[in-house]
Amino acid sequence: MIINLENKNALVCGSSDGIGRSIALGLAAAGANVTLFARNAEKLGKVMAELDSSKGQQHAMLVADFSDTNAVKLAIETACLSNVYHILVNNTGGPPGGPITNATTEAFYAALNAHLINNHQITQAVLPGMSKSGYGRIINVISTSVKIPLKGLGVSNTTRGAVASWSKTLSLELAPQGITVNNVLPGATSTGRLSSIIETKANKGGHAITEVEQEMLAEIPMGRFGTPDEVANAAVFLASQQAAYITGTNMVIDGGRTGCL
Repeated sequence: MIINLENKNALVCGSSDGIGRSIALGLAAAGANVTLFARNAEKLGKVMAELDSSKGQQHAMLVADFSDTNAVKLAIETACLSNVYHILVNNTGGPPGGPITNATTEAFYAALNAHLINNHQITQAVLPGMSKSGYGRIINVISTSVKIPLKGLGVSNTTRGAVASWSKTLSLELAPQGITVNNVLPGATSTGRLSSIIETKANKGGHAITEVEQEMLAEIPMGRFGTPDEVANAAVFLASQQAAYITGTNMVIDGGRTGCL
């Protein structure tokens, strides 16, 4: 299967590092013009320098802090005045861990704004262009917690579930236009966020980091953490013409850890 995304414009949120960065690199390698979107201009500049441009791709970047929904809205609405995006990857770093019984209402508001509200307003901004162009792929990077809640991630579990329900509803409304909406659900993936979760668990439990890592690995049938590139491969496929009849689905990429179909 050869995936060709030439002449397609992709917007990748949270693309300064981790899974977002790998998705941006994968889309560019398939021929897409990629616009990076995150808060750190310096990091985005470094990623942009890595993007494939061998097919004449033109890449760009948008800068806004996803904790500021007004700034995100202004950035994307301004960009859409002169750009059409055929592919949207909604991806934002997860909220801090901790049991749900200790979570503050402010933590829920912050997480819902960073994920659900930003996803929604970015999607609303790009939809007119997708409709006019006749090509639309919306891919939401969420978590396997939408299948089975993860221990110690109360706010994240709640927020990810809300995004998954929003995504399914959106897929039903957009299917008649041929615009697909799908979720990628990464399991434990070797990123800065995973390192942070492991460190937090180790510190709270008084355990060594290696001990916590081994406990997590024991839950994964494949016996290893995933890589950002493995998640990116799924996103690139969902962005392609080959995935035109796939919508409203959750693609789990977790080495077999999730204990349900």
